[in-house]
Amino acid sequence: MQLTKAVAHVLFVCVHNAGRSQMAAALFNHHAQGRAWADSAGTQPATRIHPEVVEVMNELGVDVSGAKPRMLTPELAAGAIRVVTMGCGDECPVVNAPMEDWGLPDPAGQPLDAVRKIRDDIDRRVLLLLSDIGSDAVKRSCCR
Repeated sequence: MQLTKAVAHVLFVCVHNAGRSQMAAALFNHHAQGRAWADSAGTQPATRIHPEVVEVMNELGVDVSGAKPRMLTPELAAGAIRVVTMGCGDECPVVNAPMEDWGLPDPAGQPLDAVRKIRDDIDRRVLLLLSDIGSDAVKRSCCR
C-alpha cells in the first residue's frame, strides 16, 4: 500500500442538487485546481441540472452540462471536512463534519440576471471558503 497525499473534501448540499450545490461544487473545483475537491448532492434530487444554471456557468467557461443530480448519502458525506447546505433546512441530515448554511435563493425558473447574481454570490463564498480551509487543511496524508 502506497501513501499518497489526499486533498480536503467539501460537500455542497441543496434540495434538488440541480442548481446552487452544482454551481458551488463546480466553482470550488475550478478555483481549487486540485488543492481540494468538492462534491454536491441533494435531499430530493431532480432529474437534471437547471438549464439556466448550465447557461450562466458556461459564461464563466465552467461546464456543468454533464453533471447529474444525486442523493445525499452517508458515504458521500464521509470524509468531508466541511458540509455547506443551501436552503434544505430541516431536510439536511446531520453529518459528522462542520456544517454551515448559505441560505441562497433557488435559481430554478429565475431570469438569467437573477441566476447570475446567485452564481456570483456563490463564487464569492467559494473563494472565501477556499481561503478559510487554507493550504494546511487542504493537504492530508492518507492511504489509498
